Amino acid sequence: MKRLASLIAITAALCATPAFAEHHEIPDEAAPTAEAAAVFVEQAEAELLEKSNKAGRAEWVYNNFITEDTAAITAEASAEFTEAIVDNAVKAARYADVDGLDRETARKLTMMRTGIVTPAPTAPGAADQVSALVTDMQGVYGKGQGTLEGKPISGSDIEEKMGTVRDPALLREMWVSWHDTVGTPMKGDYTQLVGLMNEGARELGFADAGALWRSNYDMDPDEFKALTERLWQEMKPLYEQLHCYTRGKLNEKYGDGVQPDSGPIRADLLGNMWGQAWANIYDIVAPEGAGDLGYNLTELLVENDYDAIRMVKTGENFFSSLGFEPLPETFWQRSLFVKPRDREVVCHASAWDIDNKDDLRIKMCTKVNADDFQTVHHELGHNYYQRAYNTLSPLYLNGANDGFHEAIGDMIALSVTPEYLVQIGLLPRDQVPSADKDIGLLLKQALDKVAFLPFGLLIDRWRWGVFDGSIPPEEYTRAWVDMKRDYQGVVPPVERTSENFDPGAKYHIPANVPYTRYFLSFVLQFQFFEAACKTAGWKGPLHRCSFYGNKKVGEKLNAMLAMGASKPWPDALEAFTGTREISGKSLNRYFAPLAGWLKQQNKGKTCGW
Repeated sequence: MKRLASLIAITAALCATPAFAEHHEIPDEAAPTAEAAAVFVEQAEAELLEKSNKAGRAEWVYNNFITEDTAAITAEASAEFTEAIVDNAVKAARYADVDGLDRETARKLTMMRTGIVTPAPTAPGAADQVSALVTDMQGVYGKGQGTLEGKPISGSDIEEKMGTVRDPALLREMWVSWHDTVGTPMKGDYTQLVGLMNEGARELGFADAGALWRSNYDMDPDEFKALTERLWQEMKPLYEQLHCYTRGKLNEKYGDGVQPDSGPIRADLLGNMWGQAWANIYDIVAPEGAGDLGYNLTELLVENDYDAIRMVKTGENFFSSLGFEPLPETFWQRSLFVKPRDREVVCHASAWDIDNKDDLRIKMCTKVNADDFQTVHHELGHNYYQRAYNTLSPLYLNGANDGFHEAIGDMIALSVTPEYLVQIGLLPRDQVPSADKDIGLLLKQALDKVAFLPFGLLIDRWRWGVFDGSIPPEEYTRAWVDMKRDYQGVVPPVERTSENFDPGAKYHIPANVPYTRYFLSFVLQFQFFEAACKTAGWKGPLHRCSFYGNKKVGEKLNAMLAMGASKPWPDALEAFTGTREISGKSLNRYFAPLAGWLKQQNKGKTCGW
């Protein structure tokens, strides 16, 4: 996702620490005033907006045309932007504790001091080095290939095949080839990046880059870490039941020699390269005697002649039904909807606002299937959020927190229920699943939403350990494998060594994108969804709710989105849900019927791993 605040997130506090003072001695000037602070913030925002737009355009071109030249241009623009941020952060430090600051100025100074994602040391050339490392690693990922039956296969194609192939030998081949050819080569670059980021973070007064990341949630970093752990513990029992049931079904499918009926699950059998979402193996785990979905969304899309553009138009129509204005014409002219035949691009789906105003775009190598139908709604959620707050001042051009931004589109996607499919003409009404199909509907959702939870948590847990030094470079992959086993109950299909760098095979590691936002979003989306269904007056089971076409929901949603990052995130949460506490209770209520059913299915089994 590309927006001003995601770039301004590089902004940091240049605190008055001894390490910082040695490099940047602040001149002995008259004591700063609240009035001077307000002027500084206004000037800094204008400069950051200009350089953000320049860097954003360069990044868009690079993501769509991966060459040495575009890599150099992107690195140069990013480094220039980073240097401007550092310069402004130096000045911001002088105003942080000035008496008499108004609320707006104080909040913006705090954001400039704590919103860093990729801190660079202040030494000459360090910003260039950091930018080059991230750009190079993204290039390795974007051009990455695996193999299937010994033949090269691109990143987007191998992801699709991981969800459809059922031969365990071929699944192993794809998993190993992708991790070896994409992840392993970037280990050296990533190790350098960690060192530079930590050096930059320490100059800013933080213990390490992980502590810096955790500082950006309107609360103490340790409190935030405890919050995420509390949320995980609320939802962990449901995940353990889902894991136990899924493992049993995989054992029935493949036998003890491939997947035993105890212990962890083999990662490549779960229908996804990273074992983060399991919905692609629904055909294997579909419940007998409890009904199934009653329809196949991928088949419906194909039968109704959907292509990439029509899928995106359908997503736009959902937001239009809530009262949102249509996307600008430039969106359709400038977005990338399908993978080009003549070049490699970064296929990872993303939403962009190039000018932080109206130049909204998405970038997807769209496939006509159920997964990408959901992804389209997710990415458009970013775009509509971006447009809702585009009148705010530059530092507020963001979600209430990064989990909010990820949750909005997924909340919409939760409303892609059978009733909604009927309303848009995809599903005949006489094919709407009856109540006895609810377990199938919920299981399919859980294989996506519940299965993701520990993965969403462990990515940054691993990085926090890398940043604080408790996971040294020689232990990168061992710690990754251990965390995936401990949190997910998932293990690789073959033994991994210290020469490998399996984390690099996940886009968000080389791109240096914080991941806890996704964990938060999977919690928040259910809170948002439950609140929307209440606003719409829905009376049936929560998982059957669709608020498609409800203008009251749209008005309330737009009011929250328009707040951007102008207020602490509990304020935004309260505005839409009526509570200031993020909680996993809405998710548990959504899946309550499934939770009871899973316990019955697992009766007599030894769950856990």
